[in-house]
Order: sequence, then C-alpha cells, then structure tokens
Amino acid sequence: MFVLSVKSDKAIKIAVCFLLICALSIGGIISVAKNRAMPVSNIGGISMRAETHEERMTFFSQFGWEIDENPVQVKEVIIPQEFDETYEEYNDIQRQQNLDLEKYKGARVKMWSYNILNYPGYENTDGIILGNILVYEDIVIGGDVCSSELGGFMHTFTLPTEDNQ
Repeated sequence: MFVLSVKSDKAIKIAVCFLLICALSIGGIISVAKNRAMPVSNIGGISMRAETHEERMTFFSQFGWEIDENPVQVKEVIIPQEFDETYEEYNDIQRQQNLDLEKYKGARVKMWSYNILNYPGYENTDGIILGNILVYEDIVIGGDVCSSELGGFMHTFTLPTEDNQ
C-alpha cells in the first residue's frame, strides 16, 4: 500500500492555485467570446440567414436583386485584426447598411459571390455585376454589390433607382 502525506497548508495552497487558474481560464474565454458578437439573423426586417442556397437567394431578393443560380466563387477569408485604409472604407459601406466588421476582426468567414442579373443598365450581363456576402456562423455579416469593370463601383445591397444613383 502506498500512502502520500501532505501538510494541510500545502494542500490548501495547491487547491487555491488550481481554482485561481480555472477562474482565470474561464474569464479569458468569456472575454474573447464577448469581443466577437453573435451575428444577428434579422436586421430591420431583413433576414440575414445564409446557411442554404435558398436563404442566400432570399437574402439578395429582399433588396430586389435577381442572382444567378450558382455562385461565381465561394472562398474563406479572414477579417484582418487591424484595418488599413481600404478596409476602413469597406467597413464604412457596411455601417451604411447597419453592419460592422469591427466585431469580427480576426474571424474566418465565407465569402459568396453571385452574378447579379438585373442591375439597371447591365441586365443579363454575366460576370460584370457581382453581389458578395460575408457569412459568419450562417449569418450575413457584411457584403456589397460591385462592378468588375475597370474603374467600376462598389456600394451597399440597396438596388439603385433614379433617386439614389
């Protein structure tokens, strides 16, 4: 038989150290979780869900866009920890549509790109006008509508009209 004898002072110190380490670990996990907000699945009556193809099509249709059946590209991107001037400008577009990529710095997200078929003046021109969405945990957290032409444009998801062009 093996017996281990430890003075009670030492056992208490070990237990306190163990509990302190556990508490600090849990605090760190909670701190990281608070910094990355959970995405919202509905903003101002717009469904932000994007888990399935149908949900992504529905997302675009809420703004009046008709998109091609198949995405042009699907890729994983990492939102940078530090925003340069270009990313700050891109995030300004996001803020205009009540989104903010600041909350997702360092996050891995999926970017889905679709041909937009009904852009005014570009109807049925494949590959020129794209709708891009950034998806985190199956929710749209950002994106844009852009032209792939030289000297093109980029703007919010809002469908241009004569009033807002």
